[in-house]
Amino acid sequence: MASEQEEMTDEQSRNALVRRVGLAVERLREDAMAIEDELDDRLRLVAPECAASARNLAHYLAVRRVDIRILQRELGRLGLSSLGRMEAHVMASLDNVADVLCLLRKSAVPDRVQAVRPIRFHEGDQVLARHAHAILGPLHSDRKTRIMVTMPSEAAADPSFVSNLLAQGMDIMRINCAHDSADVWGRMVDQLRQAERKLGRSCKVCCDLAGPKLRTGAVESSPGVVKWRPQRNALGQTIAPALVRFVNEVPDDAFAGTTVPVQGKLLARVRGGDFIALHDARGRARTLEVIAVSADACLCQGVRTAYVVEGTRLSVRRKARTVAKATVGPLPPTPQALLLKPGEVLEVVRGEILGRPATYDDDGKLLEAACIACSLDEAFISVREGERIFFDDGKIAGKIRRVTPERFSVDVTYAAGGAAKLQGEKGINLPDTDLKLLALGANDLADLAFVVRHADMVAMSFVQRPQDIEDLLLALDRFDANHLGMVLKIETTKAFSRLPSLLFAAMRHPNVAVMVARGDLGVELGFERLSEVQEEILWLCEAAHVPVIWATQVLESLAKGGMPSRAEVTDAAMGTRAECVMLNKGPYIMQTLRFLCDVLKRMEMHHEKKTAMLRRLSISEIAPGEDGARGARPETCRG
Repeated sequence: MASEQEEMTDEQSRNALVRRVGLAVERLREDAMAIEDELDDRLRLVAPECAASARNLAHYLAVRRVDIRILQRELGRLGLSSLGRMEAHVMASLDNVADVLCLLRKSAVPDRVQAVRPIRFHEGDQVLARHAHAILGPLHSDRKTRIMVTMPSEAAADPSFVSNLLAQGMDIMRINCAHDSADVWGRMVDQLRQAERKLGRSCKVCCDLAGPKLRTGAVESSPGVVKWRPQRNALGQTIAPALVRFVNEVPDDAFAGTTVPVQGKLLARVRGGDFIALHDARGRARTLEVIAVSADACLCQGVRTAYVVEGTRLSVRRKARTVAKATVGPLPPTPQALLLKPGEVLEVVRGEILGRPATYDDDGKLLEAACIACSLDEAFISVREGERIFFDDGKIAGKIRRVTPERFSVDVTYAAGGAAKLQGEKGINLPDTDLKLLALGANDLADLAFVVRHADMVAMSFVQRPQDIEDLLLALDRFDANHLGMVLKIETTKAFSRLPSLLFAAMRHPNVAVMVARGDLGVELGFERLSEVQEEILWLCEAAHVPVIWATQVLESLAKGGMPSRAEVTDAAMGTRAECVMLNKGPYIMQTLRFLCDVLKRMEMHHEKKTAMLRRLSISEIAPGEDGARGARPETCRG
């Protein structure tokens, strides 16, 4: 009797759960339908190719306006879909779950008549794949994630460089219009087209407009100095001498740290076996042995470290006699940096002034704070007291404390390593400031004239509001360039917070992608939030069927130094969540491209977007006796 009562109680509890969950799912459906009216003015403006995707994004936003975690757990208890993979087909997911709940309640499944048929299960991934193909190009034969590679300047002059990248698996060439010139970019594209013909492979071109970049101004230079130093082992013993070349004149583009220009008759009279004596900038006596002489240079070796500046006196000694004298000629000035620590003040100044370090009196009292210029006048109009500011990818952080039309003061609150150097041309982030900036400036419009002739897509930097996208669409229309794909770079707090509005505005154009610029995003939002934020961007873009480019610092240690960190490898593997992964330039870019291709191919067997792909695991087989039990039967251990 007790057992029957327990069964009845369980049945009643299950029926109550089914009813409760069914009502909750129906409310979500109603909210998803209602939001179409709320967003009707946006939905009516999207391109026909994006209409169904825009409605799906609207449905997703409606569902994500409420916390459905308890509902998801209750759906799981009933053995139903938890709606955790609904992004690409929201209404179909809700309809199917609602219909199954009706059957569990033994109710008739309603006839769901909708004015516009929603995207079905099998269609969501197909629509996203079609959009990705349209803007990013075809998939590689053995890889589902495309790879974009940023071009260094030498790509314009070296045909083998671009050809090797294409052969190794590059799918998209990225040209950063913040560097080089239209002439250099044109040669890069020419090298690519030649490589395509040679290898029989196609490759898209993406031009990244510079946008209104906030950067530090130049810092005043110190007099030029050349240092040479012999190689020493761990015991401080010299294992190779320093090599120093004295010349009459150093070309501006070939100055090296061991080349020293001289004024006088030194090169006319020096011979092999002579010695050059000097007192360096510290007053220390140094001697170099002449080992080779030519018409316009002499090569010397030395076993002591030295620093020389313009005007340093040189004497050529042969046996016991001085046979010639000379002085060190003009040296290029040495760029300086401001050393900043927490608790110090930095003045950010309007105009073309050179940055200067702080000055102190003999008692250590501050006379004048360190100062540096800012590249954009708009910053001085928009910043407010109490707002945060970051320099050089977050290496230095501070709070703005006093603002005038010509400058603002920054209390330094953080410096990497306790003291960090700030140089010219370093990025500035103002995450709390509503900057009144146009994402598309005069320089960008001039660069766009090149882009529309040579590129397949244009990436818009510093996009923050729908109006920025409107401006780009108008510019493309004026250039008769609506064939170009459009990439939105999400790199600021404002852009992330307005992402749904930006997506609706961008879907007025048929070919759209989103680049997650994780470097700037991490600085602005805080790196502790970066994983959460990039996940939300992936969700929203999948709901809109907009392909994503996973960008910034992917395998950067490998590209720049030849060795990846463990964290970077894990990060690169996450790139399979996106339709494309971007690599930045570096001396080891070929190795990095090969490495990334291999990581992506391996990970794609395990993951597709958010879904784990449960292929057979070879490690699921447990060898007999591996658990320490004697006589374990292998057939009981099948994976």
